[in-house]
Amino acid sequence: MKHFLPADILLPEKDFAKWAVVACDQYTSEPDYWQETERIAGDAPSALNIILPELYLQKDNSERIQKINEKMQEYLDTDVFEEHKNTMIYVERESNRTVRKGIVGLIDLEDYDYTKGSHALIRATEATVLERIPPRVEIRKDAPLEMPHILLLVDDPDLTVIEPLTGKKGGFERAYDFDLMQGGGHIEGYFLPDSVIADVQNTLEALTADQEDKLLFAVGDGNHSLATAKECYNLTKSPLARYALVEVVNIHDQSIEFEPIYRVLFDVDAQDFLDRFIAHTEAVGGEDIQSFTYITKDRKAELNVKATAKLPVGTLQTFIDDYMKERPEVRIDYIHGVDVTERLSKGENTLGFLFEGMGKDELFDAIKADGSLPRKTFSMGHAYDKRYYIEARKIK
Repeated sequence: MKHFLPADILLPEKDFAKWAVVACDQYTSEPDYWQETERIAGDAPSALNIILPELYLQKDNSERIQKINEKMQEYLDTDVFEEHKNTMIYVERESNRTVRKGIVGLIDLEDYDYTKGSHALIRATEATVLERIPPRVEIRKDAPLEMPHILLLVDDPDLTVIEPLTGKKGGFERAYDFDLMQGGGHIEGYFLPDSVIADVQNTLEALTADQEDKLLFAVGDGNHSLATAKECYNLTKSPLARYALVEVVNIHDQSIEFEPIYRVLFDVDAQDFLDRFIAHTEAVGGEDIQSFTYITKDRKAELNVKATAKLPVGTLQTFIDDYMKERPEVRIDYIHGVDVTERLSKGENTLGFLFEGMGKDELFDAIKADGSLPRKTFSMGHAYDKRYYIEARKIK
């Protein structure tokens, strides 16, 4: 049985540059980014019109979701797309002077389990926040289309699956080749012939053939989107909904760097938080010391505390979760990049944290040993490196 499959992939007929927009969970505290995206897209068919950027998430998203679903159906009815049957797409994404290689195809959601401690073939890398799934289910459950910003990681140190395609791409049919908007770099895609798809599937299966714990894919980006796809499948058991479109990348790709995801708290009494954080770690922490840099409107300083988790992000996030239960007025955002974190932390009643991240070579062993990591532990690059919505697939 193969666990990575070809798909019937929809691509826009024209104007990829206006079509492709970055993942909806990026720039969540930067409305200017999304306003500029709207300006660039204009009246052209665009993925922007069939996603809901998380910046705009509200308690009641029903009106906006209805418009998204109507626009999806309009795009299907007016031949915005061309459908490419039973294929995979080899992708080269240039960003920040590096090239990330990947393959777009289907996974079977029966092979995926996001619960901690799972031994499924496909697993979450971090704790899934159950409260974040229902609003996403509302978006997906009646949608006729899916578009992935999901990146799955494969542990292929000998570069046997994806990297051999680089030298063969001259013989593949080109799917797209264009510059991504707003500093997203350049992207090329190539349809894989049937014989190459078979090679990809066979080399993937070989990676776990001799392993007792057969972890084939770990979710690198889009954990909650994939969990949402799973829940929608559980609701309907529809044959089309059983599968999800993803991009698979090798964790050993030289372009992939793990970046910490920093924390910024809003509407918070910074001194109260710091005092209670220090007191908490003094009371329950171990012998190891972990370091943070905290930033407020008028301060930037180092903070050393006793570790309460293996990773600094675990020590901090556990306390944040408890603190916010007592103070529901406090809001949190998860930020990619030091500069953005420092800028956002300069506001009134705001507190930001910087800390050391996790090395990518630790990931697969950590998942096998611990089940999953604290949520928002790492990011594969900055916001502008994130996957852009390009490919789509019918799910109804």
